[in-house]
Amino acid sequence: MSENSNKYDKKGFRMVEIPHFSDSRGSLSFAEWKHLPFEPKRIFWIYDVGEGKTRGGHAHSECAEVVFAINGSFDMFVDNGKESGIFHIDDPSRGIYIGKGVWCELRNFTPGTVCVVVASVPYMKDGYINDYNEFKKKSTL
Repeated sequence: MSENSNKYDKKGFRMVEIPHFSDSRGSLSFAEWKHLPFEPKRIFWIYDVGEGKTRGGHAHSECAEVVFAINGSFDMFVDNGKESGIFHIDDPSRGIYIGKGVWCELRNFTPGTVCVVVASVPYMKDGYINDYNEFKKKSTL
């Protein structure tokens, strides 16, 4: 993990690095539970995001996530209610950890981008804060 990403460790968002290997045959990355900040309960992927479209645009009340760009790239805006940052995600061996109560918005997808999201809890329809102003009022970090 780079020095720059360490500054986010206690803010509810940070970079996560997983093992990766490259040789003449190509590259391989993998994640075991010990490489993630929680035991996964759900995995989903996002793809075919049209030009100028965004994903996310919410915070979770109970769920934490790690988001990886498996192919292509995107920018992720994160906000813990007091501090915010933008991460450019373009390396399959590096993801962004988003803790519960952190707003995230995925933007600027390149064509062909596929991102995989590892979540700490099963899907919870009522676990989303979808309004940014409501999020700012409820933020506790």
